[in-house]
Amino acid sequence: MNENTSPNEPALVHGGQLGEMAKRYHIARQNWLDLSTGIAPISYPVGLIPQACWQRLPQPSNALLSAARHYYRSTHLLATPGSQSIIQILPQLCKQRGFKAARVWLPIVGYQEHRKAWQNADFITLDYTDSPDVNLIGQGDIVLIINPNNPSGKLHTSAQLTNLLQMISVKNGLLIIDEAFMDATPEHSMAPLLSANTTHKQINQDALLILRSVGKFFGLAGIRLGFVIASDDWLTLIMHALGPWSVNGPAQYVGAQALADKHWQHAQREVLNNLSEVLHNVLTTIFNVPVQGTTLFKTLLTAHAPALFDALCKQGIYVRLCDEGNALRFGIPDEQGIERLRKALGTKNIRDAMK
Repeated sequence: MNENTSPNEPALVHGGQLGEMAKRYHIARQNWLDLSTGIAPISYPVGLIPQACWQRLPQPSNALLSAARHYYRSTHLLATPGSQSIIQILPQLCKQRGFKAARVWLPIVGYQEHRKAWQNADFITLDYTDSPDVNLIGQGDIVLIINPNNPSGKLHTSAQLTNLLQMISVKNGLLIIDEAFMDATPEHSMAPLLSANTTHKQINQDALLILRSVGKFFGLAGIRLGFVIASDDWLTLIMHALGPWSVNGPAQYVGAQALADKHWQHAQREVLNNLSEVLHNVLTTIFNVPVQGTTLFKTLLTAHAPALFDALCKQGIYVRLCDEGNALRFGIPDEQGIERLRKALGTKNIRDAMK
């Protein structure tokens, strides 16, 4: 069990802080290879955005909603300004739904904004490693699964999570699944369970809430677009909490196009699969240790992580030093980036960092 953290604690350190790294290592921003995030190196091509998207107050887009329903295979969803916006307000919303005394099960390794949000809301948090022990989950408990996990890459199948959901439903609990990196493996998504035509009659839809991100797979992190998939009661509560105009017009327009473009999505999966395989081979060949991850990032477990992070930064290559200090997470580079990384990893600086 963890002690609650103070609401006044410093903000968590994330990837993408390229301006700060440029100052620290005295290397101009344009000379960096930024692999510090899990955002695809290839972005969905954004064309001309209609002037009305900029000039008018944004209203819910039927085109976006329709595209999202088909893409996520779910009828119960709500567009949000990124999944982070929901992570921050979800603990307070859970209190409104009667989970005031709930315990929250969190992965030890995972996106730490989840832990920060629950602890700042004074929830009791309990840790698990790969999967929570179903025998320890109590009445009314909340369980968070990051699937696949960031940064470990641990993936739970939909069958495994369906069994977990059934058990949590019986105990009047809540299963929250962060599927921010699920796009490359949609067959494992739990979103279809939250659909009007689901065949799983034993599922209590009120006990499941799913977070999705458009920014990562589509390479569109800047538009801040995500979705929450949940029961109608949950969606109504979240919609009121977000308030009006929460998702801007350009984001809705671009998101509708991206989610509907099946041809581009298929091509993107093929490209990411190939690039991630090349990166995996580069890392395993040079370091000779197991590499974990997904098609959007690879994580290298090593006791030399801080020294390697510094050595790479000195060559203008910015990766993510994981919170535990024992791993580096590499975003997927494009072909040119992979060659630059391969050369950098073969230098004396890297060999010295491994000593």
